[in-house]
Amino acid sequence: MKEVIALCDANAFYCSCEQVFNPSLLDKALGVLSNNDGCIVARTAQLKALGVAMGTPAFKVRDQVERDEIILKSSN
Repeated sequence: MKEVIALCDANAFYCSCEQVFNPSLLDKALGVLSNNDGCIVARTAQLKALGVAMGTPAFKVRDQVERDEIILKSSN
């Protein structure tokens, strides 16, 4: 039998996982944070549209989080 190898690249994977367990997060500007909740490591298209770059420190978007424009979740 021939060995088969598959490579899956999921777009915003950690965000997608959060949305599966909490559907109210669908269509929201959602970011998932690194191990120590320091930096954003996954972003939805809505968060990308707000100009938030990969690796942005969480404290830099604190004002937007407080205004409910952005939702940040700890990595799970």
